[in-house]
Amino acid sequence: MSALLQRRELRKVTSSWHKPLAYCAAAMAVLALVSALGLVVDGRTLMGQGVWLKPFKFAVSFSLYAITLAWMIAQGGRWRRTLWWLGTVAVGGFVTPEIAAITFQAARGVPSHFNFSTGLDTTVFMVMGGAAYLGWLLTFAMGVFLVAQRRVDRAMAWAIPLGLIISLAGMSVGYLMTAPTSDQAEQLARGLSLTTIGAHSVGAPDGGASMAVTGWETGSGDLRVAHFVGLHALQVIPLVAIGLRLLAGRLPVLSGAAARTALVIVAAFGYAGLTGLVLWQAQRGQALLHPDALTLQAALGLCGLVAACVALILAVSARRVPGLRVRAFAER
Repeated sequence: MSALLQRRELRKVTSSWHKPLAYCAAAMAVLALVSALGLVVDGRTLMGQGVWLKPFKFAVSFSLYAITLAWMIAQGGRWRRTLWWLGTVAVGGFVTPEIAAITFQAARGVPSHFNFSTGLDTTVFMVMGGAAYLGWLLTFAMGVFLVAQRRVDRAMAWAIPLGLIISLAGMSVGYLMTAPTSDQAEQLARGLSLTTIGAHSVGAPDGGASMAVTGWETGSGDLRVAHFVGLHALQVIPLVAIGLRLLAGRLPVLSGAAARTALVIVAAFGYAGLTGLVLWQAQRGQALLHPDALTLQAALGLCGLVAACVALILAVSARRVPGLRVRAFAER
């Protein structure tokens, strides 16, 4: 009986979600499973990695993107029709063309990104680039309308816009990858026709030793790290707000909306700092797993600043909770 009630409650909660985005998320989950199977049964590789690894990663990422926006749109009370159309266009004009292009190139066994080998490859990459630009603009537009909503939960009212801002910054890192490398720029200046323009890596050609699953370079800087970290602030920051709200029932120090809101803001700035840190590391040609002393110092400084802010917020909040003030006085 309880399981039936739980299913009804879940159906009630999800019934208001943006349907095209929700269905898109489900389709991307299926594609991720198909791509994972492809990695097992298809032995073809590109630059040392299975040809189906990129569709798998993008399908997982797009699934998270779509389901998060489907939930966010459901939280809005105003401009629902505008948000519905923006979300629907994002499915048709951003997610579908880009994932279709990536999957098409994987099936052909050729690179999907930075590939100018043939007229077809150039066209496919241009379609991907146009879809990415449209996706950024649509996400920004949805963010504007989502920010202008009235929300009872102050922490979530901050989490959604901050998560969107950082996510847009993470998406923008992708544009850095399309710029010619120094060697490519020199060859283009000499009038040479190149089959590859742009790169993920900094300090070495693409296709070196890489991490499992992510495919990130281990011998050079990789701009995809910052792209990934920043992009998924869209999920991380609202999850922080949700987590704090759930913990508020057990931890009196989190019962105040002001404390939870302040912690969400600190988490967002800390996450933005992390995104900037891994971008700075990659641009210096440094692999994620091999930070130098300067990178480690910056990371420790960021962690220390975030920890100090969290401690200060919790200390101030504890003084405002009557039960905790009485307990602290009795312990003296």
